[in-house]
Amino acid sequence: MTLDIRIETERLILRVPRIEDFERYAELLGDEEAARYIGGHLPRAAAWRRFLQMPGAWVVQGFAMFSVEEKGTGRWLGQTGPWKPDGWPGNEVGWSFHPDAWGRGYATEAATAAMDWAFDTLGWDAVIHCIDPANVPSQKLAQRLGSRNLGPGKLPPPYEDAATEIWGQSRDQWQARRGRSAA
Repeated sequence: MTLDIRIETERLILRVPRIEDFERYAELLGDEEAARYIGGHLPRAAAWRRFLQMPGAWVVQGFAMFSVEEKGTGRWLGQTGPWKPDGWPGNEVGWSFHPDAWGRGYATEAATAAMDWAFDTLGWDAVIHCIDPANVPSQKLAQRLGSRNLGPGKLPPPYEDAATEIWGQSRDQWQARRGRSAA
C-alpha cells in the first residue's frame, strides 16, 4: 500500500516514512541524549520495531508522524505529526529530530505544517503535546507554536510512570494565531 501524502515548506518535505529513513532513525534512537524524552535509547533491532509503528499507523489510522526531509539534500531530519496511540490523553502532534538537525528551526517549520495538516485534513478540534517537565527544548517549541502548559498528564502503559505535562491549544487558537478565520 502506498500513501502519497506530501507537504512542502520553504526548506522541508513532510511525507510518509520510507525504508530509507531507517538508518538515521536508528541513529536518533541510538543516541542517549536524543532519545532521552522519547522512550529512551534503543539498540538497532528495537529501533526497527519502533520505526514500523509510524508506517503501520498510517495504514491503520490514516495518519501518523511524517518523516521530515531537507529539501536541498534529501537528508532525513526527524519526524513530526499527528499521533494518537490507544489510551493517549488526546490528539497529539509530536516531534523528534536527529541531533544534527537541532537548533536550525526545522522542528518549528515542520510542526507548523503538521499542525495545519492535522486541523485542516483530520478536522481535529484541539492538539496536545505530551512533554516531560525536564524537556525544556520541547517546551520552548510548544510555546513557539502557541501552545500552553495545560498541567500534568498521564500516559498509558508502558509509559504510565513517565512524568508528563500536557501542552496544547484549540483549533480556534491555532487559526487565530495563523491569521485564518475559523471554519
